Amino acid sequence: MPYTAKRYQTENGEVPYTDWMKKLRRKDQTAALKVDSRIARAMGGNFGDHKFERDGVWELRVDYGPGYRVYYSIEDGEIILLLIGGNKKTQTADLDKAVSYLQDFKRGQKNDSHQKCEVAEK
Repeated sequence: MPYTAKRYQTENGEVPYTDWMKKLRRKDQTAALKVDSRIARAMGGNFGDHKFERDGVWELRVDYGPGYRVYYSIEDGEIILLLIGGNKKTQTADLDKAVSYLQDFKRGQKNDSHQKCEVAEK
C-alpha cells in the first residue's frame, strides 16, 4: 500500500524533521541517503525495522552509524507524518519531542487552525 509522506510543521513554521535532515546532510551524506532510502521504502509500504513506541508515535530504525531513528505517525491510514529524527544517544529526548509534536498536530487538526505539515518528496 503506497503512503504519502508529510513533515510536521510547528505553529511558527519550523519543520523539525527537515531541520534534522539538513544537519545530517552536512555531517554525513551517506547517512542522509540511507535515511532517505528508508523513508522511500516506507512510502511503498515496506517499513522494515520499526516499532511502535507510545502515544501514536512509531520509530523507524536505520542500521547505520550511531543508530539513526526517524519518529513518525500514520495518519488516516495513508499518510506518514514525519515528526523528528535522531540517533540512539538522543532517543529518549527525541521520542518525547515526537509525542509532543504529534499531540500539537492533532490539536491543530481539531481546531482546524492551520495545516501543520508539508508534503515530503519521494
